[in-house]
Amino acid sequence: MVRLLVGNVSIHKPARINYINNTHIKMKNFYLLNFILIFNLGISQVAIGKTILESASSSIEFGSENRGLVLPWTTSAASVIDVVNGTLIFDINDKKTKVYSGNAWKDLTVAANGTVDTSLQDDLSESTTAKVSIGAITSTPGILVLEDSNRAMILPKVANPHLNIIAPTAGTLVYDTVKKLLLVYNGTVWTFWKAS
Repeated sequence: MVRLLVGNVSIHKPARINYINNTHIKMKNFYLLNFILIFNLGISQVAIGKTILESASSSIEFGSENRGLVLPWTTSAASVIDVVNGTLIFDINDKKTKVYSGNAWKDLTVAANGTVDTSLQDDLSESTTAKVSIGAITSTPGILVLEDSNRAMILPKVANPHLNIIAPTAGTLVYDTVKKLLLVYNGTVWTFWKAS
């Protein structure tokens, strides 16, 4: 007898072993799993807060709610280990959003009066091996690593985010669809960036 417990209901069924059918099912599952893995490695794309992707050239896209992407908080830019060009962080020591470019940290926050409340994470221990990769996995370090060499991230798009994102968090990054600018929030004020 096989006993299956579902909620508070117990279902009893006679056990029936069919070796040929079990092998066949295992092989089907094996091939299906391999197909899914190979398919995902080839066209890895992620949509968060939406069901339809805008572009075949994106690794990750975000919905259009009044929300931004909050960058990882680090105690300082100097504390980031094995940093690679393209890394974005919020430095809680300087209270600034920074990007690693040309093998050096560049400040994306104009104002020096940022604030950050770290009380939610002060008592937590960090997992230094935590990593999510989108695309073919490499040894590139990071928390969220977009591994594709021919795709990009489409930032959250919000009309007038400085007016419409209620209580943003320090390190928030968003694209303003009205002003056509990149905005970063340091915990006190927004900094506006345009393409040069």
